[in-house]
Amino acid sequence: QAVPAGSHVRLNLQTGHREAKLPDSESGESAAREERRRKRLGKVDVDANSFTSQELKKALAKMKESEKAERKAHEEGVRKKFRPIEQLKEEFEKLNMKMETDYEIMVKLISKFNSSASTLDEKVAALYDLEYYVHQVDNAKDFLSMGGLQLVIDGLNSTEAALKEHAAFVLGAALSSNPKVQVEAIEGGALQKLLVILATEQLLAVKKKALFALSSMLRHFPYAQQQFLKLGGLQVLRSLFRQKGMETLHVRVVTLLYDLIVEKMLLEDSQHGDQMEEKIQQYRQVKLVPAVVEQDWCVVVSNLLAMPEHDTREKVLKTVGVLMAFCRERYRGDQALSTTLSLLRSEYEELAAEEQREGDKDGYFKELLGSVNTIIQEL
Repeated sequence: QAVPAGSHVRLNLQTGHREAKLPDSESGESAAREERRRKRLGKVDVDANSFTSQELKKALAKMKESEKAERKAHEEGVRKKFRPIEQLKEEFEKLNMKMETDYEIMVKLISKFNSSASTLDEKVAALYDLEYYVHQVDNAKDFLSMGGLQLVIDGLNSTEAALKEHAAFVLGAALSSNPKVQVEAIEGGALQKLLVILATEQLLAVKKKALFALSSMLRHFPYAQQQFLKLGGLQVLRSLFRQKGMETLHVRVVTLLYDLIVEKMLLEDSQHGDQMEEKIQQYRQVKLVPAVVEQDWCVVVSNLLAMPEHDTREKVLKTVGVLMAFCRERYRGDQALSTTLSLLRSEYEELAAEEQREGDKDGYFKELLGSVNTIIQEL
């Protein structure tokens, strides 16, 4: 007969009968607990005759088949989302995906630039990509060893403006803070070619990149600065102020002069040992400031203070401050400069006061006002 769920059932080996121990309900707690369990689970029939062994086997078989079906469905889902490693290897081999080194890439780009079969656009694209790689010092040295530097220098003679522009761009990137490339470039005739571009009628974009390359060559390279002066480089830069449409280059030229003058002054004022003595001797051969004064750069620079951009004025004020020791007498007799400085002081006093009202005690305009006042006091 049916017994309550949870009853202890055993097989009596002596009689062969199944026996069940009814729950103890003296306190009533067990009966109540069983009643709750019965309501939750429903009626449970544990009669041995309810299920045959065959039925149980079939039920278990169905459960196994159901699990297999679920597992198979899961595997199919995984296969749809992901591909096996063998298939991926085959696809990678077909694509021939191989990571190229910077050296290998530069070899291909130089080859494309130098190939007569390449179109103008392809050559320009090759130079554009090369500029990205030669920024790194080691890449620039590799670029030099594989003959790319001389090809780019020769490209400065091209009749195509786009090639000249991008060749100067690559050259400037390779020269930046790279003494070995600087030496090879000046020996390869790059300085003369850049000065020719700046001295002749060219597009503004071409001259802008040529000035960039020239600046990269001259900075921290006293020998190049010396050759620059011998070749009349200051006169070439001076001519840019007489050419129409070159106004955007004026501030770049002034900034270059400022950097070169300050570079020499800092080296001479710094503490140095025997290793720096040779470089100091090289800088002493560079007579940049006398040439600047002789060619009346004092007025050329100060006239730029009339420009409306604050950033331009900032750079020019710094340069005038550096030139003050050499141009003081020239500046004292310049009535236009005196008028400009008075106007700037009034303008920056107002802007600095507005900054201070807004809570910015050490603002940009206060700094510019300080530069103006310093120049006025020195005059």
